[in-house]
Amino acid sequence: MRDGLPITIVGGGLAGLTLGIALRQQNVPVTVCEAGTYPRHRVCGEFICGRGLEVLRELGLHAKFVAAGARAARTAAFHSTRRSYSPRVLPCPALCLSRYVMDELLAQEFRELGGNLRERERVTAARLGPGWVRATGRRIETEPARVKWIGLKAHVRHVSLIADLEMHLVPEGYVGLCRLAGGEVNVCGLFAVQGPVPQLATGWQGFLRGPAGSVLQQRLHTAEFDSKSFSAVSGLNLRPAAALTIAECCVGDALTMIPPVTGNGMSMAFESAHWAVEPLAAYSRGERTWDAARWAVARNCDAGFARRLRWASWMQRLLMQRGSRELLLLAARTEPLWRLCFASTR
Repeated sequence: MRDGLPITIVGGGLAGLTLGIALRQQNVPVTVCEAGTYPRHRVCGEFICGRGLEVLRELGLHAKFVAAGARAARTAAFHSTRRSYSPRVLPCPALCLSRYVMDELLAQEFRELGGNLRERERVTAARLGPGWVRATGRRIETEPARVKWIGLKAHVRHVSLIADLEMHLVPEGYVGLCRLAGGEVNVCGLFAVQGPVPQLATGWQGFLRGPAGSVLQQRLHTAEFDSKSFSAVSGLNLRPAAALTIAECCVGDALTMIPPVTGNGMSMAFESAHWAVEPLAAYSRGERTWDAARWAVARNCDAGFARRLRWASWMQRLLMQRGSRELLLLAARTEPLWRLCFASTR
């Protein structure tokens, strides 16, 4: 039996590697081109919740994540700058694992399945043609904007949390904390910056530690930051995008990025990869044209993400306004609203 038509995935992050693994499980010839190398740290909340966990189980990856040190997260707590709120039980447990470990695990799994992984290979084509999938991560904000979004992340030690996941709201954004294996805590923040992006080489800890006197600063008072784990991104585009409006076949953040406060970004990477498998496998077997496969992937993603993105955009706007964030936090103390917020963004 002849090999099918090859699929080339540009970008070896969560979506790209997961798609490659799923296609190799169906014996599709796959090449993943990754500009960087493994393992590496990335800006990421490092916890998975929602439907993405179902995708991992279906692909046989969930048990491997747990074996690699993934921890279950069952509680979450929100904090404003000056006020703490009691932990709440998550309607569904999340899974926390360092991206440094996760990306290496996925890369190895892809290789073991016979996938062709090309590290340090940057694809510069302005537009990808038939058989090529873009999984290059976040879309860069190209429109002039008064506010620029930057993301920062680092691992710390010697921090005690009151919940498995903590979200701290600060005047310029928010910072999430989650427990990892080996006593580490991941600290990841999204910040709105007006004017030029600040020099982060020496000032990044100031952003992640929070303003003076804040609950976040108190939480991280004894924290020992691992500078080797620090990573940063800027120019984040948080405007929802519809897949059907994009000329290429895209998965993950290359398609659209959900505001990080929902904690659903990693899940959406896994889900978009899952929804792309059947159309792309059918193209590889000669059962669909490329345009038909690309449109099927786009329809699947739009149907799965549209409602989620609307709720997330609404929540992001409320949390970035000082007058509404406390009201939202107070409302989330009621069980029905807590479950509604959780279900609507997953």
